[in-house]
Amino acid sequence: MTSNDSLTWADLPARQQPVWPDPEALRAAQHTLSTYPPLVFAGECDILRRRLADAARGAAFVLMGGDCAETFASATADNIRDRVKTILQMAAVLTYGASLPVVKIGRMAGQYAKPRSKDTETRGGVELPAYRGDMVNDFSFEEDARRPDPQRLVRAYHASSATLNLVRAFTQGGFADLRHVHDWNRGFMSNGANKRYERIAGDIDRAMQFMNACGVDFEALRRVDVWASHEALLLDYEKPLTRIDSRTGRPYGTSGHFLWVGERTREREGAHLDYVSRITNPIGVKLGPTATGADAVELIERLDPEGDPGRLTFITRMGQDKIRDALPPILEAVKESGRLVTWVCDPMHGNTFSTENGYKTRRFEDIVEEVRGFFDAHAQVGTHPGGLHVELTGNDVTECLGGVMHLEDSDLERRYETLCDPRLNHQQSLELAFVVAEMLADRNRGDAPTPLDQVNGDGDDPQA
Repeated sequence: MTSNDSLTWADLPARQQPVWPDPEALRAAQHTLSTYPPLVFAGECDILRRRLADAARGAAFVLMGGDCAETFASATADNIRDRVKTILQMAAVLTYGASLPVVKIGRMAGQYAKPRSKDTETRGGVELPAYRGDMVNDFSFEEDARRPDPQRLVRAYHASSATLNLVRAFTQGGFADLRHVHDWNRGFMSNGANKRYERIAGDIDRAMQFMNACGVDFEALRRVDVWASHEALLLDYEKPLTRIDSRTGRPYGTSGHFLWVGERTREREGAHLDYVSRITNPIGVKLGPTATGADAVELIERLDPEGDPGRLTFITRMGQDKIRDALPPILEAVKESGRLVTWVCDPMHGNTFSTENGYKTRRFEDIVEEVRGFFDAHAQVGTHPGGLHVELTGNDVTECLGGVMHLEDSDLERRYETLCDPRLNHQQSLELAFVVAEMLADRNRGDAPTPLDQVNGDGDDPQA
């Protein structure tokens, strides 16, 4: 891949960007980034696009999961391992429920910037810039810490590189062996509160025994692909890492395999939509409860003019009380347009509220209800519910209420560690996977389409 020197960027308004105090320091940081190797390869992005096309056709299911906002301090081997482990465990259960391949995408190796409701934060009469993620400034409420520092862009690159290296080692070196993953899930079942999921776990166990008796090559099940994704929020980071693919001459965002535009930045004439319209990666757009069918069709025409399945994913974030009314008209409009997109449910962001003791949180039961509404809407329209997008951690935090752990308001202070939005902990994440597996099994008719790679005979050379 070559540099992006030949690319020019339109001078368009970009929301949710920091005000860098030293423009020369910003230019120096961007130049440094432009000289660094890509974090991901164009060929890898192309493979993921085919996998997402399978999900659009109903031949696969997508699991996107990871931190709300990564921090430099959390980029440790143990934290990365536990996040990957949680995603693998969830994917194993969802694979059983869907009877389909699960496309595993981590919200990691780049999710270091976050949109904020206000540009500033005031405490005790002191007003400072808002914390916009470790890529921009520090969470500590001090003047020096909150000053946006362009060198943090470079530090984010190195943290992302280290994370990707470790994820690749875990997923290709035997850590992801299906037999290990199933043993981990058996440990989840040892908790008496999870007995309702014994049937699913038992069915998976018998399937494993059957494969072993048939001489299935378990060596082939020791390795999996976990793709990297994040919100393409901070354009001063994304643009220097946009490169021209030497095979095709087309630009790719090489900061991650899958990049998305959030609900707050999907302005029609804004810089974020312009940016993702120019790169060849598979991309996503968040759609909230105010989105319309006309909005969705316009986005398709703008971002996927060639009608390339797998190119565009809509990530819906409606709220459990709105999704059954808001989503069907959008699905109908896209269906009538004849265009194929991948539909993924984000049941987290529409269900956030603050408790009386001041903690931002979400109820597990509301999250489940939004997923049910997502499935119901697709059943109503006759389209494919393609996946799930959740904020989670592999640690035993206490940030979301409910679940079989019955976390209550008073429990939140025990281990409330997020610097932004509340995440499902390890146990709640696995419980969600089992609940969604039941939903998938209920809708599974045994007539799933064949994945595109089996139809076309495409190879999977990630270095292509």
